[in-house]
Amino acid sequence: MTSTDATAAGQGRAGVWNLPNVLTMIRIALVPFFVWFLVADAPGLHSVSGPWRWAAVAAFAVAIYTDKLDGDIARSRNLVTDFGKIADPIADKLLIGSALVMLSLLGELPWWATLVILVREWGITALRFFVIRYGVIPASRGGKLKTVVQTAAIFLYLLPFGAFAPWMSWVAFAVMMAAVAITLWTGVEYVIEALRLRAKGKRQAGTVTGQDTVTGQDTASGQESATGQDQA
Repeated sequence: MTSTDATAAGQGRAGVWNLPNVLTMIRIALVPFFVWFLVADAPGLHSVSGPWRWAAVAAFAVAIYTDKLDGDIARSRNLVTDFGKIADPIADKLLIGSALVMLSLLGELPWWATLVILVREWGITALRFFVIRYGVIPASRGGKLKTVVQTAAIFLYLLPFGAFAPWMSWVAFAVMMAAVAITLWTGVEYVIEALRLRAKGKRQAGTVTGQDTVTGQDTASGQESATGQDQA
């Protein structure tokens, strides 16, 4: 059995409710709690000891850790499933999206930054589905960097340090601007890759059609020649 066959077999045996997928579902389940913690502490967002704000930070940290953990376990134990491939990015977008929207609703993050990131994230997701008939757009190093910087920026915004370290708000804003820039940059990269895949797929489809036409003509010619020989 080849390594490819072994991987396929492992994917076939891996049930939906394996450990990585359970961790993914836990991450999704944490999102409403994270949102509630932020809302509960809304009157004292900039207090150093706001308990609900710290609970929101903890929920976000646990959710981010499960994201890393489920991927590591799935790859190391050959527990990659189709469900996980779909649910994992959805969980990530729900977590990041809810954090950005809540921070904007609470007046801490400019709405334009939230909208730029969300439009890019969901737009690229839609683009992936659109070009999937031509091929899969692979994850890039820039995409991984984008996730890291987005997460760091959200953490800085969530931490209630404004009461004794006002300069932290400027640090958080600077990191978020870096996240927005990387988000746009990687978005352009994915669009270029999608156009390349589409053009390549159309060229291959045209080549196959041309070969089928030539084969059909050759077959028809051969049949006509054979008929002529029979009549002779």
